[in-house]
Amino acid sequence: MSYRLGVDVGGTFTDLILVDEKSGNIFTAKVPSTPEDSSIGVLNGIERVCRTANVNPNEISQVMHGTTVATNTILTGTGAKVGLVTTKGYKQVLQIARSYVPGGLGGWVIYNKSEPLAPLACTIEAEERTGANGKVVRQLKKPALKTELKRLKNENIEALTVSLVNSYANAKHEKEIGKVAKETLPGIPVSLSSDVVPEMQEYERTITTVANSYVRPKVATYVRSLQRKLTRKMKNVKLHILRSDGGMASSKVAESLPVNLLMSGPAGGVSGAVWVAKQAGFEDLLTFDMGGTSTDVALVQDGKARLRRETTVGDVTVRASSVDVRTVGAGGGSIAHVPELTGALRVGPESAGAEPGPSAYNKGGEAPTVTDANVVLGYLPTEVRLGGDMEIRRDLAEKSIKPIAKALGVSIKRAAAGIIDIVNENMYGALRLVSVEQGYDPRDFALIGFGGAGPLHANALGKLMNSWPVIIPPGPGVLCAYGDATTRVRDEASRTFIRTFSQTTVAEVAKIYAQLANQAEKTLEKEGVNKKDRTLSYEADIRYHGQGLLLTVNFDIKDLRKKGFDVIGDSFDEMHKQLFTFALDADKELVNLRAVAQGKSADISAGKVAKGSRAPSKTSQIGTSKVYMDGKDQVATLYDRSKLKSGNQVDGPAVVLEMDSTTVILSGHVGKVDTYGNILITPSA
Repeated sequence: MSYRLGVDVGGTFTDLILVDEKSGNIFTAKVPSTPEDSSIGVLNGIERVCRTANVNPNEISQVMHGTTVATNTILTGTGAKVGLVTTKGYKQVLQIARSYVPGGLGGWVIYNKSEPLAPLACTIEAEERTGANGKVVRQLKKPALKTELKRLKNENIEALTVSLVNSYANAKHEKEIGKVAKETLPGIPVSLSSDVVPEMQEYERTITTVANSYVRPKVATYVRSLQRKLTRKMKNVKLHILRSDGGMASSKVAESLPVNLLMSGPAGGVSGAVWVAKQAGFEDLLTFDMGGTSTDVALVQDGKARLRRETTVGDVTVRASSVDVRTVGAGGGSIAHVPELTGALRVGPESAGAEPGPSAYNKGGEAPTVTDANVVLGYLPTEVRLGGDMEIRRDLAEKSIKPIAKALGVSIKRAAAGIIDIVNENMYGALRLVSVEQGYDPRDFALIGFGGAGPLHANALGKLMNSWPVIIPPGPGVLCAYGDATTRVRDEASRTFIRTFSQTTVAEVAKIYAQLANQAEKTLEKEGVNKKDRTLSYEADIRYHGQGLLLTVNFDIKDLRKKGFDVIGDSFDEMHKQLFTFALDADKELVNLRAVAQGKSADISAGKVAKGSRAPSKTSQIGTSKVYMDGKDQVATLYDRSKLKSGNQVDGPAVVLEMDSTTVILSGHVGKVDTYGNILITPSA
């Protein structure tokens, strides 16, 4: 037998899902994360899930892993000391950047600009020049370059970036510098901008490649260490890492191009949500992933997650495709406080994290968190065992909330309700960013809630967004791991090609796309993906002539050949109207061309649950519990989700319990169980 393992490492818990590739049977596990070394938590989880499934680890053929190593490296500023080689005259490219200052007109007064990832002291200039047309204007002077590289060696750099002006048009000099650098700086990883992102705009290309170098040593160390540890347990296992765009990369590709992993963690959740929602018959949805530390939201249309060409982590923005996920510092571990100055309740972004965690976990935490508020309100009953064995302490939760209640002059329950209201508003704002502010009506979308804390808040978010039904999938706490397990190998190739539609021909553009497609497919070929299992898609970054803004248009290459540039031009106009309410009667201009190659999706079927009547069976009802809802005490029925059947309707107020998460169904709402075990929450008729 052969098994596929999905692993998602979060700030608080590490989630695992084991899939029998033949039968489709699924086994899950949730273990505490180990921030000091994520691989420890991964191995602990593998041991637990294999024990639960009674599976020999040697039967696992593939491990699909979503990781936050690259993300955390940038957020914590613990990356490599990076050296940078640029064209003479462009030494300050990172310092000048785009001269962008966030905030209002006076933002510059309080804005503290972070130090560039490659310091000026470690930046050298190469005497060379390539024109925008790709012709060499000035040959590279290698002797002077070698002298400067030796100086960088004395600076003890740990990684090197080469980013030359116009290298996207001709990479000859970058490749030459790469060879010289490997001779002069043995053992130092070298990243070439023409390999990482061969597109125009020297700052964006440089910062992206520098970020790649910055996280590369740490990611490589982690991936190699994990691969080594996995091989000891599982002889012939293949390790894949989830990319920011929702595709999979081999461990070797992940090591060399880690800048594509910056949104690896959140992408897994969106991939899992898309797969589950399709089974339930929904292709337009808002995804809501609430964990212990943060909440990630995204919009999915026609079964495809929206992608963006930029990825932002902290104050670093790089040009790398990623699922359009917006993150807010609102999670189960978010800490509530009342500043003396304002006397107003605040929640987050500080988090109790995995250690010590919320007070209710009884692991030494004392700060009042969102989880503690849910415990006080009865939404997270003491009957719950997180991860299957972690006890919930209501008395400790009440003790932590008491100072908040005292500061506000209200009861403990009202203080807890206030904490929940504020954190819900924070997440509501994030959902509006991906829907209303992008020209979409949230009423046209279902809302899928997952993550360890997502189902606790999903019903309330559905009310705020007016998005129905609210979908709670089976095993919502491990859905990110599900996404890791079900995603497919992906790679892309791009090229800058600045032409107005009238300055080129369909034949010329189609020829370039054929070359890009061949380049993207090489990665899949190395991964052993059969040609018949590969799919190709095509994108173009387009703007009105003279405009700075770019919009990415997806299209069918056959339609382009048949109908001409109107295919992509009309799509661009529609996108522009949706975002800005108007389109211009102006020439359109191609800027970047891109081909995307993907392997076959994992052939995993969704498990169906047994049919039942409208009323849940008595055996599914654990009992009742007091909850504080709508400003008053109410009695909620507690249900064991594993015993609910297809067709059952759960009337609110109710709390549905399972190993990895807890679902709250508010009063005035009903949760219907579908064929696949999803709970579909809607307002009561």
